[in-house]
Amino acid sequence: MGVTKTEVFTADQNRIAELAKAFAHPARVAILQHLIATKSCVCGELVDELPLSQATVSQHLKELSRIGLIKGNVQPPRVCYCIDEVAWKGAKARFGELLASFTGNECC
Repeated sequence: MGVTKTEVFTADQNRIAELAKAFAHPARVAILQHLIATKSCVCGELVDELPLSQATVSQHLKELSRIGLIKGNVQPPRVCYCIDEVAWKGAKARFGELLASFTGNECC
């Protein structure tokens, strides 16, 4: 297996790539949209809202949590999730800066 050489890129470039990877799966997008729409912590109902198994939802929640877009509140036996506002604002700023940096060109 090849090395990704992420160390040759800036921390900002690596973070944008990490965030983009999280948004690259429609299940994770659906989870984020549901968390945004509810405007509160969501516990077990994600499985009821998505056409996915409990195990699949858990895997996607784990990935979103790993990169910091969501946070969980452990209340055994349940974990409730919500958007991490600080991380979300950071993601919005990074993507916004990247997208705004293109002002057009005279190519093609």
